[in-house]
Amino acid sequence: MTKHIFNLLKGALMGAANVIPGVSGGTMALLTGIFERLINAIKSFDLHALKLLSTFQFKPLFRHIDFPFLSAIGIGAIASILTFARLLEYLFEHQALHVWAFFCGLILASVYFVGKKIERRSKSVIALFLLGTAMAASIAFLEPASENASTPYLLACGAIAMCSMILPGLSGSYVLLLMGNYQLVMIKSISTFDLSVLIPVGIGAIIGLLAFARLLAWIFEKFHDQTIALLTGFIFGSLCILWPWKTEITESFGEKIKVVGYSYALPEFNSQTAIAVLIMGVGIVAIALIETLASRKEKD
Repeated sequence: MTKHIFNLLKGALMGAANVIPGVSGGTMALLTGIFERLINAIKSFDLHALKLLSTFQFKPLFRHIDFPFLSAIGIGAIASILTFARLLEYLFEHQALHVWAFFCGLILASVYFVGKKIERRSKSVIALFLLGTAMAASIAFLEPASENASTPYLLACGAIAMCSMILPGLSGSYVLLLMGNYQLVMIKSISTFDLSVLIPVGIGAIIGLLAFARLLAWIFEKFHDQTIALLTGFIFGSLCILWPWKTEITESFGEKIKVVGYSYALPEFNSQTAIAVLIMGVGIVAIALIETLASRKEKD
């Protein structure tokens, strides 16, 4: 029972992370020690699983797809997304600096703890870390597209964002922001439960997840340290997106105002900055605690 509760909480962490532009649910999965198990469980949705389902062999099917684990992670993530979306909308409106500072602290600590999982450092490991950093950082300077509610585009948003969500350091929410549909999908549709948007996005997400998980599992098995290095680079590079001291650059499109980028600045020495740095420290401590608990769980 305790194991399922821990998995629910890990799923909740992943769900909460995926709501925030710049934070990855995959990072939370990697930090809490469930990333490889999650990828392998998703990969198990194959022809054998379909055969077991078609012959109503539910017990073997549940063992094959690691159903208790996946259901706990899924329930925790969905519940977290549905509740956290409303809270995040309020916090970004009233305490944006402090929200960015907290998640900047989370990601800063994640770089260290994820990087620790690299067993042997080599030239290829260092090169892939630098490549991942450059790729993730460059995303921060891309201009978001316009909002598009057409079904084919929503399917594509779901597939691409889901692939990003399971990759540590690449934020599915930020990908949706770049594709112009973050507010439509993660704020409006979740808050109002708009099925005309959520269904095509969900279908695209399932298709993208099943296809990508198999590739990622193979890469992880064959090139473990290089994969971790690339993912650590992704996480480090995403700090550009999360830098708290920035101002939104907006453009008006008829009645809509769209964020097209950010103007970055250095913090001023005042009480607001002091509070933000303190909150950033809370984020660092939170990740340290998560990593400590996960490490103890693995040893047990």
